[in-house]
This record gives sequence, C-alpha cells and structure tokens, in this order.
Amino acid sequence: VQLQASGGGLVQPGGSLRLSCAASGLAFRSSTLAWFRQTPGKERTFVAAVRWTGASTYRTDSAKGRFTVSRDTAKNTLYLQMINPEPEDTAVYYCAAETRGAILSSLQHVKTYAYWGQGTLVTVSS
Repeated sequence: VQLQASGGGLVQPGGSLRLSCAASGLAFRSSTLAWFRQTPGKERTFVAAVRWTGASTYRTDSAKGRFTVSRDTAKNTLYLQMINPEPEDTAVYYCAAETRGAILSSLQHVKTYAYWGQGTLVTVSS
C-alpha cells in the first residue's frame, strides 16, 4: 500500500489550495481515506474523511464550509480542497487509509488508520 501526498505550499489567507493523495494497493471497496494535520509539538488531528464506496464525507466543525474532501475512483486519488484558509490552518497535512470499514465514531482517531502518506506542508501566510 502506498499513499503519496502532494499539493502543499504557501497560500495567502482567503486563497485556495488543493491537496492530492495518490493511493495504490488498497482494497478500495471497504476503505475510508482521510486527511489529518499536525503542527510542531502537537498531536496529529483529524480534518476530514471520505468513504471510498458511496462517497460519504465527514469533516470537523472547523473544516465545514471551508474544506471539501473528495475522491476520484478512476484516478485512485484523494483530494482536500481548501477555501479561505487561515493562518491557523498552517500544518503538515497527512493522508491516511483504513481498509476494514471503520465505524463513524472511530474515523477521527489516528489509530484507526493503518496506512499513511508522507505529509505535505501547507503554510497560510500573507
């Protein structure tokens, strides 16, 4: 299983940025893919997730209205569209995958996910 995150960089507050995560080797049918983020000295925290089959999505309250998670089944790619990011969104963003059909209440937990990408740095600054 490989997850390759990309698309990070410098973005101004109020701008937009799209992160991508190319996935391979997964049992996609039962998978949920997610985005987490982490800042230095802090724990990795959940941002959003999408069921590969059915495309149901889940986001934190802070992400609603600003971040959109989606997947392209033809390209085996996960996306995170960031609209109007704020300096507080500056972090390393990681994509993750679980293949056991995790229940909803577990999707925000790091331990739910067996597979992780390498992370991509997003810096929100003017």
